[in-house]
Amino acid sequence: MSTDYDPDKYVRGEMDIDSQHAAFAGFITWAIRVTLLSIAVCLFLLIFRT
Repeated sequence: MSTDYDPDKYVRGEMDIDSQHAAFAGFITWAIRVTLLSIAVCLFLLIFRT
């Protein structure tokens, strides 16, 4: 198993975290949409209950 990590050459703040930012932003967007959809369904059921 080969890795690029060398603990002797570690420099703080040098890691590229763009992919982590993109993944987290996508997760937050997905979570907000699911939450809003759930609220909309609950309101629909509350208004049109029989």
